Amino acid sequence: MYQPRTIEKTLVKNNAHYPVLLVTGARQVGKTTLLKHLADDSREYISLDSPIELNQAQTDPAIFMQRHPGRILIDEIQYAPQLLPYIKMAADENKMPGQFWLTGSQQFHMMKNVTESLAGRVGISTLLGLSHRELIGQGHEHSVFRPSEQFFNELDGNILTTPELYRLIWRGSFPVPAINEDVDRDGFLDNYVQTYLQRDVRDLTKVNNLLDFWRFLRACAARTGQLLNIAELSRDAHISPVTGKNWLSILVASNIVYLLEPYFANVTKRLVKAPKLYFLDTGLAAYLTDWDSPKNLESGAMSGAIFETWVIGELLKSWRGNGLRPPFYYYRDKDQKEIDLLIVQNGQLFPLECKKTASPNNNDIRHFQVLDKLKMPVTIGGVICMAPRAMPLTAKAWIIPVGCV
Repeated sequence: MYQPRTIEKTLVKNNAHYPVLLVTGARQVGKTTLLKHLADDSREYISLDSPIELNQAQTDPAIFMQRHPGRILIDEIQYAPQLLPYIKMAADENKMPGQFWLTGSQQFHMMKNVTESLAGRVGISTLLGLSHRELIGQGHEHSVFRPSEQFFNELDGNILTTPELYRLIWRGSFPVPAINEDVDRDGFLDNYVQTYLQRDVRDLTKVNNLLDFWRFLRACAARTGQLLNIAELSRDAHISPVTGKNWLSILVASNIVYLLEPYFANVTKRLVKAPKLYFLDTGLAAYLTDWDSPKNLESGAMSGAIFETWVIGELLKSWRGNGLRPPFYYYRDKDQKEIDLLIVQNGQLFPLECKKTASPNNNDIRHFQVLDKLKMPVTIGGVICMAPRAMPLTAKAWIIPVGCV
């Protein structure tokens, strides 16, 4: 069953203005399903997972284009960058909006090729896993999360109990296991790691020992929601820091991992500069760290970090799904004063905390006051938590139910 995606309206808008539409994202997040849903019967679908199509696309792209002269959807374009100059020529010749739809699972090298070959001709969107709103059928209604008193007053009541939330977290946001309870979640994720992640890594770099890469994945998953320490990650995986940095860049480019950068202002040199690491699929993170049930995950040592990871992921989906770059940062100084998320927009700071509690209090926002020393004005913020409804906590901070993000 197809779940409406928030990004649909962005794709429709881009399709009306650009001859080429490119949807990137991790494997199995629903890129092909989404574009097939939006396509009409006149658009031809071509998968470069097909050895015959791939061979011709790579060895004779001119003939490939002659065989497919109409409006086409090419799946996994990263396997045949040889096609991009020919797509450019066809786009320039026909000047027809929406002629070529492309999907790609790897951004590492592909994005460089696309931006060089199709500059000014391509509308690029990134699809993440299913958001909670999309999962419950509210994808078209998922607006950008922009803190304001009006925004908080209008939050609807998507109440999530703790068991419901951790079930969502544990199953993850890949559409197949998220939508269908009958799907073996462990089997799906095991196959995902074996079939997709390791193959993609092989395509992008030389992995001499897959066991090392498996250890590196697990070490990253165990540190979701924490400051990035490449030396520590690499040591746990028995690899060099140079290799660890390379592998991490691949995970970021493949939309498996997200790095939240610190907010840095020149008024102080006492801010921590390392990014925070987040897995973009909490189910995959829980699987890699051996949590065998939602209940055990909720009561275990990763409970708070995985809660924060899920919240950051949902906020990212609200911005990316609406075609916008998330202006997200975090704050932490050398005195260990930390704010989980800063949304920086229009010259203003919007601070947010993620707390697994149903009864937040002023102590949970005590570090908001450190922002007063920065030059940018601090406006309204809040605590995203397990409370049942939105309400003011202070004059400038709100209690925000996690189900409403």
